[in-house]
Amino acid sequence: MPFSDIGSLVLVGAGKMGGAMLHGWLKKGMNPKTVAIVDPHIGSEAFSMLIEYSVTHYKDAADIGAPVDVVVLAVKPQQMGEALPALRRVVGPTTLVVSIAAGTTLANLSAALGDGPIIRVMPNTPAQVGQGMAVAVGNAAVTEAHRRIVTSLLNAVGKSAWINDEALIDVVTALSGGGPAYVFLLVEALAAAGEKAGLQPDLAMLLARQTIVGAGALLGSVPTDAATLRKNVTSPGGTTAAALGVLMGGQGWQGLIDEAIAAATRRSRELAG
Repeated sequence: MPFSDIGSLVLVGAGKMGGAMLHGWLKKGMNPKTVAIVDPHIGSEAFSMLIEYSVTHYKDAADIGAPVDVVVLAVKPQQMGEALPALRRVVGPTTLVVSIAAGTTLANLSAALGDGPIIRVMPNTPAQVGQGMAVAVGNAAVTEAHRRIVTSLLNAVGKSAWINDEALIDVVTALSGGGPAYVFLLVEALAAAGEKAGLQPDLAMLLARQTIVGAGALLGSVPTDAATLRKNVTSPGGTTAAALGVLMGGQGWQGLIDEAIAAATRRSRELAG
């Protein structure tokens, strides 16, 4: 859906994630006159866009006064209790509310903002470089037109997918929401192993970092599945096969990843209440 068809949009919260999304929308052609930011402590990236694009900025949602077409909630979960009551003036019965706050359920959002269309989204931090992954789920009031709006907003900073069962958001949070941290941990572990084996720390980190960057770029640029790409690197009886024998033997990586995703999923459900 073209951004020109979305209407007026208010972004509540302009930190790293909110600022990244706003940057993507404006770069992809959103009219800055149709968007406003609500944030008493605006992030540096969003502040630069206020200057470059002349985006309207409010410190309090109550200053807007009238309902808008779309509200995107990008505040931290612990700030939701303070943010939601202030939005009652700008959320009308037809306003589409999009929340990217972890742990705040559709039911909680409806209790605070009414029974209009509400969509809950779990994004991840690579949205800051236009390579995010976001998964969305909506309440019963969400129409296909609403889905198209949100898909356009999310695809401006990466890729998106939809689910029909809100309970699966906890698994999404564990997998793609936290996934970048697991990849960064892998970089740390590779560099540490290289250093222990005799490499200088700077060189070990360079090798680890660029290997992950390059592997990710390759994975994103070809249609080949990950298993095939792995096999393409692995010569029978070679050095990579020796390493994979350790990583895939016994419990191996898969068992650890299974436990990690299960632990993160449980914690996501605990936080959501």
